[in-house]
Amino acid sequence: MKFVFPLLLGSFLLAAMSGSTFAQHRKLTVILLRHAEKDISEEADSADPELSAEGDLRAQRLVEVLEKYKPDAVFSTQTIRTRATIIPFARKHRIMIQLYDYKKLGEMADLATSGKVKRIVIIGHNSTTPELVDRLIGQDKYQPLGEFEYDKIFVVKIKKKKKKPYKVREEMIVY
Repeated sequence: MKFVFPLLLGSFLLAAMSGSTFAQHRKLTVILLRHAEKDISEEADSADPELSAEGDLRAQRLVEVLEKYKPDAVFSTQTIRTRATIIPFARKHRIMIQLYDYKKLGEMADLATSGKVKRIVIIGHNSTTPELVDRLIGQDKYQPLGEFEYDKIFVVKIKKKKKKPYKVREEMIVY
């Protein structure tokens, strides 16, 4: 009995320390993109349209594009088109799509950089995606995407360094 309590206490402290270390990744990759092409036909729901046939094809291509990044988590706004853009990838990799509020980009930026996941995909809209990239890189660099611009992916890589500022690198790829 004398040894049980110290052993349990030591195990608890070790688990707590390793948990906090595990939660603070030094390298983070945030992949941000706008939803794929939406249905703009007369029959489409103008408030919350689905993807067009072209958008469905782009969502399928996105599966291959994201493979090299091996995301741990996927976030989408609540619209049908954003969720439909990432569903093929999420299904293939059995990743749950987590929803976020596009009106609270500060909270999403904080969550993305919290270190709880190493690689994260965030699906948004033509105005919110560049704004979120700007928040992550700490600059006012990107303008909203054009109304028919669906092919841009922003990749933000953040390296945390002890006693030094973050090192941030961003790139934009076309798919």
